[in-house]
Amino acid sequence: MSAPEIIENIWIPLKDGTRLAARLWLPAVRPAPCVLEYIPYRKTDGTRGRDNPMHGFFADNGLAAIRVDMRGTGESEGLCHDEYLPIEQADAVEVIAWIAEQEWCSGAVGMMGKSWGGFNCLQVAAHNPPALKAIITVYSTDDRFGDDIHYMGGCLLNDNLWWGAIMLAYQARPLDRRLVGPSWRDQWLKRLEAMPLWPALWLAHPTRDAYWKQGSVGENYAAIRCPVLAIGGWADSYTNTVPRLLQHLAVPRQGVIGPWAHVYPQDGVPTPAYDFLGHAVAWWKHWLAGEDTGVEARPMLTAYVEDARAPDATLPASPGRWVAEAVWPSPTITDRIFAFGDHALGTVASDDRLSIRSPLYAGVTSGEWMGTGCAGEMPTDQRLDDGFSLLFDTDPLDAPLDILGNPVVELTFASDKPAAQVCLRLNDVAPDGTSMRVTYAVRNLAHRDGFEAPEALEPGEVYTVTIPLEVAGHRFPAGHRIRLAISTAYWPIVWPAAEAATLTIHCAGSQLKLPVRPVVADEAEPVMASPRQGAPTPVTKLKEGTLKRSVSLDAMTDTMTYVTEGRGGVFGEGVLRFDEVGVTLSHDLTRRLSVNGSDPLSAVSEVDETYVMDVDGQVFRTEASTRLTADRSHFRMEATLQVFEADVEVFSRHWDERLPRFPL
Repeated sequence: MSAPEIIENIWIPLKDGTRLAARLWLPAVRPAPCVLEYIPYRKTDGTRGRDNPMHGFFADNGLAAIRVDMRGTGESEGLCHDEYLPIEQADAVEVIAWIAEQEWCSGAVGMMGKSWGGFNCLQVAAHNPPALKAIITVYSTDDRFGDDIHYMGGCLLNDNLWWGAIMLAYQARPLDRRLVGPSWRDQWLKRLEAMPLWPALWLAHPTRDAYWKQGSVGENYAAIRCPVLAIGGWADSYTNTVPRLLQHLAVPRQGVIGPWAHVYPQDGVPTPAYDFLGHAVAWWKHWLAGEDTGVEARPMLTAYVEDARAPDATLPASPGRWVAEAVWPSPTITDRIFAFGDHALGTVASDDRLSIRSPLYAGVTSGEWMGTGCAGEMPTDQRLDDGFSLLFDTDPLDAPLDILGNPVVELTFASDKPAAQVCLRLNDVAPDGTSMRVTYAVRNLAHRDGFEAPEALEPGEVYTVTIPLEVAGHRFPAGHRIRLAISTAYWPIVWPAAEAATLTIHCAGSQLKLPVRPVVADEAEPVMASPRQGAPTPVTKLKEGTLKRSVSLDAMTDTMTYVTEGRGGVFGEGVLRFDEVGVTLSHDLTRRLSVNGSDPLSAVSEVDETYVMDVDGQVFRTEASTRLTADRSHFRMEATLQVFEADVEVFSRHWDERLPRFPL
C-alpha cells in the first residue's frame, strides 16, 4: 500500500476574503470521500501529536482527511472573538462546500471532532450543508448552558476560569512566519489587541438565555438530518449528550460510552480502549461511499458498565464489561424507586425532616470536573465528604444491581436563606466502609423551576425539585450499600452560593429513582476490537513534566486550599519538540482555589501560567494570571496578559471587571 500524501499547509478561501489554514492527508486512490476536523487548536503544532496517527489512519484506509484551523486561530486569518459563534458555523459550511469541489474529493464529506470539534460537528450538521453526509461527535454537548465547562445545574463551574485562562495563553501564540509570510507579525498583534477576557464572556450569562441557546442543537434536534455517531466516557464530563441524541434524533444514529476521560477512544484512559478509528472508517465508508461495511448492524448504544473498585485518584484501567442496547431508551431498563427513610433508602418513606449545612469546602474528594487521562484527577474515597453530608443508605444488597442511564432525585426541601445550592452524590459503599462516587449532580436552587428565569428562595417555604444526576453505567455488587449523599456545597467543582444556607429535607416528599438494567448471567459482551492507529508523529521529549495535586486545611482559619500544578505541560506531559516543524512547547500552570468553611464570600480562584514556544530558534513567552473573587452582588475578575519575543515585551494588558452575580 502506498503511503498517504501529506500536504503541510493549504489555504481555503472564504467569500469575505479570509483564508483558513489547513493540513491535508490524501490516500493513494483519488478522488475519495473526505473527513473534516475543524478546531481552534493549531494544526501545525497544537494537535499535531494526535493528528498524524488519526488522520493518517484514515488516509491509509482510502479516505482523505483535512485538519482546518478556525478563523483567527493557528495560521488562519481573521479574529476569533468567542466560541461557537454563528460565523464559525458559517465558515464551516463554506469549507465543506470547498472540500467537495476539490479534484481529490469524491464530493462526499464527513465531519468529526472532540470537545470543541464535537460541538461544532453538531452545530454545522444542523445547517445541513449538501455535501455533509455524516458526522462523528466525541465528548460534546447539545446543551451549551446545562452541559458545558461554564455552568452545571445553574451553578458556576470553577473550570470556567481555568479554561478561560488557558484560552488566553493559547490565543496569544504567534502565527508561524514560515507559513504565513511577512504579514505574520501584524496579524499576531491584531489578534492580541482583540483578545477577549474569555472567562468573563461566559460569566456574563448566568442563565439559559439566547447566548447559550445559539449553538445548542437540543433546541431543535430535527434540524440534524445526517447520520450521527456519538461518543462519551464516564471519566469525561460530556457524557449526558450521548443518550439524549439517541433518544431525540430521527436520523440513523449510534452511541458508544466507554470508561474514558477526555481523550479520543483509540487512546482511551482509563482502559479498555477500543478500535474507534476502525469504527470510524466503517462509518465513513458506509455513509460517504455507500459501501456495505456492516456498521449498520452495530447496536444503537454500546456502553461499558463499570464495576465497584477501591477509589483511587489515578485510574489507568476500569474493571467492568461491555453491554449492548438495540434501541435507546431501552425497554429493558426500568425505574426502581427508593423512598427516603430516617437516613435510609428503602420502600417506606418516613415523616422525618432532616437538616444539613455543609462546610463550604465539602467536595474535597471530588477530583476534577473533567478527567483528561492524567494522574490524580479521579474522585477519591468519599468518606470525608460523606462526613460533611446528609446520608441515606440502603441495606446491603442481596444481589448485584446494574444501572445504565440517569438516576433522578426528587427532593422536597426548605431553605433558611434566599440563595442555596445542593449537591447529590450517588455512592457505592463497600462492606469495609469504602465509599466510591458513581455519579452526582449540583443544582443552584434558584433554578429549581428551570434555567431561564431563576427566582430567589423564600426562606422557610417548602419546594420540590426534580434533579437528574449525570448519566452512569455501574454495577453495585451484592453486599454493598447504595448511598445518596446530600451536601450544600461542592468545592472546588462549583463556586459557592452567596449565602451559607441550611437545607431541611422532607423525607416524605423525596425519593431516588435508579435506571435498573437486568443482570443477566453469562450475557454475551459485544466485541470491541483492540485499537489501531496510523504512524506516530515524530516527537522528542526534551524534559519530563511533573503534575501535583494537593488539598490542605488551615486549622487556624478553617480555610481549605486546593492546588494543581503542571510543569512542562498543563497535564504533566513534558516539554515536547515536534521534530518535523522544529517547534518546542512548554506550558506551566498553577491553579489555587481556597474557601473558608463558613464564609462564601471568602472564595478565591487563581490561575497563573507560563507558555513558552520556540519556533525554529525564535522564542516566544506568554505570562498570564487570572483571579476571581465575589461579594454578595458581584463577581470581580482580574487578569493580566504579557507576551514576549526573545524576552522583549511586545504586548501587555490588564483587565479588572465586575459582573452581577445574581442568581448565582
